[in-house]
Amino acid sequence: MTKIFVIAGEASGDVLGLRLMTALRALRPDIQFSGVGGARMAEAGLTSLFPMQELALMGLAEILPKILRLKRRLHQTIEAIRAEKPDIVLTIDSPGFTLRVLKAIGNSGPKRVHYVAPQVWAWRQERVKHFPGLWDELLCLLPFEPEFFAPHGLHPVFTGHPVLESGADKGDAARFFTRHSLAPNAVPIVLMPGSRVTETRRLLPVFREALTLLAPQVPGLRPVVAAAAGVAGHVAAHTEDWPVKPIIVHDVAERYDAFAAAKAALTKSGTSTLELAMAGVPMAVTYRVNPISAFLGRRLIKVPYVAMINLLAKRALVPELLQEDCRADKLAATLSHLLRDEQAAAAQRAGYEAALATLHTPDGSPSAAAAKAILAVLA
Repeated sequence: MTKIFVIAGEASGDVLGLRLMTALRALRPDIQFSGVGGARMAEAGLTSLFPMQELALMGLAEILPKILRLKRRLHQTIEAIRAEKPDIVLTIDSPGFTLRVLKAIGNSGPKRVHYVAPQVWAWRQERVKHFPGLWDELLCLLPFEPEFFAPHGLHPVFTGHPVLESGADKGDAARFFTRHSLAPNAVPIVLMPGSRVTETRRLLPVFREALTLLAPQVPGLRPVVAAAAGVAGHVAAHTEDWPVKPIIVHDVAERYDAFAAAKAALTKSGTSTLELAMAGVPMAVTYRVNPISAFLGRRLIKVPYVAMINLLAKRALVPELLQEDCRADKLAATLSHLLRDEQAAAAQRAGYEAALATLHTPDGSPSAAAAKAILAVLA
C-alpha cells in the first residue's frame, strides 16, 4: 500500500486535491490518503487532520491574531507526518504553510512533492534561493516556469494548468437567461472584483461608476457580479445602491453559465482571466492597490504583464487598466469598445486559443500528468 499525506490550505487547493486524488487512485487503487483538506477532498475519502479553513488566511490583519493557533497546526501536521511515515508528502499551493512543513520534515523521511510553483518569477525573484532542498519535485502549472526554476536545482516538471479541467467553457447561456428571466436583448456583463474583501472594497465602487457611464450607451445592460463565496455577503451589501441592479452569482456552475451568456467582462488579474478566455469572453483586466504597495510593486515585479492570459500570449492580448488607469471613464470606454467592435472581440478570442494551447501536455489532463509525475518520484 502506498501512503500519501496531502496538504491543501485553501479552496482552490482543495479542488486541485480532489482531482489529484482521483487521478492517483485511477493509476494506483491501493493508495491511502491522509492529511489536511476541505469538503472537496472529503468527497474522495480524506478525513482532514483539522479544518482546512483555519489555514485560509490572507494578510497580516487576519494572520496576526491567529498566529499561535497556526503554529500549533503546523506542529500537529509535522507530528502526524512523523507518526504515519507516508511514502510521499504532497503539498498543494499555500506556500506560507506548506513550505514550512516541507522544511521541517527535511529530506530524511518521505519523498516531497509541491504542486503549484510559488510565483517568485513574477516579483521578488531573490526568494528562489530559499527553495533548494525543500522538495524532490516541483509540479508547475505554467509552461515557462520550468525554465525559471531548473537553473536553481529545483526539479520542476510542467504538468499543465488545471483550468483546462474546470469546465469554464461548458456553461449554458440559455439556462442563465431563463434562470434570471432576462429579456432576449439583454447584454450581460461579467464583473469579477476578486476573492478578498480588500479587493472588492477597492474595485466595486469603480465598477459602479463605470456602469453608470456605460448604461446609457448599452440598452439592456445587466451586470453580473461573480463573487467568491467568502465575499458574497460583502458584495451583496455594497451593490444594493447600484443604478443597474446586478445579478450576483457565487456557485461555480452558475458562474460558468454567466460566462457563456456574457458579452464582455471586467476582471481582476489571476486565474479568472484563463477561465474567461476558455469561455471566449472578451475582457479587460483591472486592479488597484494602495499607493505605497503600487510604488513598491513596480520596482519588484519582473514580468511585463499582470494578466495570466497576456503572459501566455507574450503580448497585450487584453487591455490592462491598473492603478491610476483603474478609472470609471477608462473602464466604461474599454467595455464599450469590446461590445461595439466585433473585430476587437474576435481578435481576443483568436488569441485565447493560441495562448491556452500552451497549457496542454502530452500526458493527458493536468491532473493525470501530475499524478504520473508524483508516482514517478517513488519509482
